[in-house]
Amino acid sequence: MARDITEDIPLNIGNPASLGLWSNSQESYDVAIGGMPFFLAVSNEEPYRRETAPYRKDQFDNANEPGEQSLTGWWIRSQQSFHGGTGIKFYDPAAGEVSAYRFKDSQGVDVFTAGQVTLLKKMNQGHNTTGALTAYGHPNQHLRSIRNSSTNLLLLHDEYDVDKIPAAGTPPVHFIDYNAGTSEAVYAICDDGVNAYWVTNQVAGAANKMHLFKKPLTGDTGTGVTYPAVTGDVTLMFTATGTVVTTAVMEFVKDRIVACINNAVYEMSPTAAALPTATYTNPNVNYRYTSITASGPAIYTAGYSGMYSSIQKYTLVTGTGAMPTLSSAIVAAEFPPGEIVHKIMYYLGYMVIGTSKGVRVALVNDQDGSLTYGPLIVETTQPVFDMCARDRFVWCTTSINGNPGLTRIDLSNEIGSNTLRFAYANDVQVGDVTGKSTTACAFIGESNQVAFTTNQGYVYVEDPTVLVESGYVTTGAIRYGTLEPKNFKFICARGLYSSGSMDIQTVDTNGNSYDVITYNSLSSQQEAATLSPSGSQESLSYKFILRRDTTLTSTGPTFKGYQLKALPATKRQRLIQFPVWCFDVETDRYDVKTGYEGRAWERMQTLEDLEAAGDIITYQDFTTGERVQVLIEKMQFTRKSPPSGRFDGFGGVLTIIVRTVL
Repeated sequence: MARDITEDIPLNIGNPASLGLWSNSQESYDVAIGGMPFFLAVSNEEPYRRETAPYRKDQFDNANEPGEQSLTGWWIRSQQSFHGGTGIKFYDPAAGEVSAYRFKDSQGVDVFTAGQVTLLKKMNQGHNTTGALTAYGHPNQHLRSIRNSSTNLLLLHDEYDVDKIPAAGTPPVHFIDYNAGTSEAVYAICDDGVNAYWVTNQVAGAANKMHLFKKPLTGDTGTGVTYPAVTGDVTLMFTATGTVVTTAVMEFVKDRIVACINNAVYEMSPTAAALPTATYTNPNVNYRYTSITASGPAIYTAGYSGMYSSIQKYTLVTGTGAMPTLSSAIVAAEFPPGEIVHKIMYYLGYMVIGTSKGVRVALVNDQDGSLTYGPLIVETTQPVFDMCARDRFVWCTTSINGNPGLTRIDLSNEIGSNTLRFAYANDVQVGDVTGKSTTACAFIGESNQVAFTTNQGYVYVEDPTVLVESGYVTTGAIRYGTLEPKNFKFICARGLYSSGSMDIQTVDTNGNSYDVITYNSLSSQQEAATLSPSGSQESLSYKFILRRDTTLTSTGPTFKGYQLKALPATKRQRLIQFPVWCFDVETDRYDVKTGYEGRAWERMQTLEDLEAAGDIITYQDFTTGERVQVLIEKMQFTRKSPPSGRFDGFGGVLTIIVRTVL
C-alpha cells in the first residue's frame, strides 16, 4: 500500500510497542491497551462497565459421602479424630492418610482412641537411680516386668543394685546389693519368669573372671546380706576362667539364655554349669552388642563398632534327638554410618529398632527371618535405649521437649501403604527434669501402668488414677491447600467439658499464641470468633489445651473435634468492559486527524494476537489516569458506518473486556 510523506506515522515513535505503553502527544486518545491507543465509543447502547471478577469456583462434590466439599459459602475445615499421630506441618486432608487424622504436636494427652483426646496419667517420682551413662554411651538402668504370685512388680537393674519396684508407693525390695569399690557391677540381667540370671566379674582362684548367677524372683537380699557372697537362694551357675566381662547383654528367648559377652555370642540352658563354646565370635574385638530379641524363625543380636552398626540373625538348626541349636551369625541389616542400634524388639510381626537417631520398624519375613527396615518414624534428640509393648502399641524411651518421657507408636496404623511408617505421638513424661536421658521402660508386671527411668535420677511410675494437670494438641497449619491469604473467622470445638476445661488458642506462622475461648461446665460449645492474629493469614494453627478437674483429679475434659470457618482474602480482580472506535482514519476532540487505510484491520489483528498469547499487557485510561496490568478476557468487533465526519474508512466498534491481575 502506497503512502506519501504527508501521512501520519502509524505509531508514536516515542512509544515502541515492546514497552506496551502509550503517551499522548499530538493526538488526545482516551485509552490504550498493549501500547495501542483508542478513542472511547461509550453510549447507552455500548456502556463502559466495571465489576468484580469471580474469585472462587463453586465446590464440586464427587465423594460417596457428603462432607465439607458439599457446603457453600464459608471455607470449612474440620477434624474429628487425631489418632493418626503427630508429624505433619500442614493439615491438608485431601492428601489422604498422610495428613488425615494427624496433627503437628501434642503433650500430656492420649490421642490414640479414635474420635477423642483425653489427658494422660501423671508420672510419680519413685526410687532413685545412681548409674550414669557408661563410657560407651550405654545406660546403666534396665527395667523388666515381673510378677510374684499376685503382685505386679518391676525388676530394676541399676549399676550395682537390682531392686523389685512395686506399683504402689511402698519402698522397693532389695534383690541384689553389690558394693561399689569392693564389687563389680551387674553387667547384664534377664529372667525366665521364675528366676533371674545375671553376669558379673569376681576374683576366684586369684584371677578376675566372669560369674553367672541365678536367683528366684520371689527372693530378696535378706537382712545384712551383701553380694558377691553366695548365700540363701542365690546359685552360682559357673565361673568362666579366662573371660572377663567388659560389656554384656542377656535375654531369655526360645527357652534358652542368649548372652552376648564382649564380642562373643553364647546360648545356654537355665541349668548350665559351664560357659559353652561361643555360637559366634565377632572377628572385630571392638564390636559391642547392645540388644537381643527373637522372632518365629530366628534370634537376633544388635551391636556396633565405632560408627557402624548392624543386626545379626541366627536361625535354628535341628540336631538329631536334641534341642535345636543356633547357627552362626548372618548380617540381617546394616545401618547408615553414625546411626547406632541400641534396642531391638520383635512384636506383632515387626521388629521395632531403637537407634541413636530415633525409631525404625522392620518387616520380618516369617519364613527365613530376613528383615526389611523402613525410614526413621521418630527422630529423637537422645538415643532410644529401650521400649516396651502392650496391645497394638510400643512405647519408646525418648525426650519430650527436653524432658524425660516416652513416645508411643501404633503398629496397627501404618501411614500410607507399605511404607513401614506408623502413627506416633508423645506419651507420658515428667516436666522440669532437663539434662537427663530416658534410659529404660517397662510395664509393672501384668498391669497397664508404665514406668521409665533416667540416668542418675529416678524411677517414674504412672499413677493409677490421677491425670496430668494439663496437656495440649496443636493442629497442623491450616491453609486450605493454597498459599493465598484467608480470613479465619470462627471456630467451634466439640467435646465433653463437665469436668475440667479446655482453652482454644490460635498459633501464627511465627509460633505466637492468641487466646480465643475457654470451654468448661458453665459454657456451652458455642462458636467463637477468631480475632487474633489480626488481618488475613496464609495459614493458621489451633492449639487445644485440656485441663483436669481442680477437685476430682481423676477426671478431665474429652475433646472430640473442631470445625472452623474462613473466607478467602485474595485480592479481588476487576472486569473492565469498554467500547472503542476502530476505524482506518479517526479524529480526536481537537480535530487532530490520524490513521491510514487498513489501520483498523491491523489494530484488530494485533489485539487478537495479544489475546491469543494470553500474556499480561498494560491497560491505560487517560480520562481517569488509571494504569493496570490486565489479561484480555474477550473481544467483540461490530462493523458500523462511520458515526460522523470524524471517522472514515473501514471500521466499527470494538468492545474489549479485560481482567486486572495485580
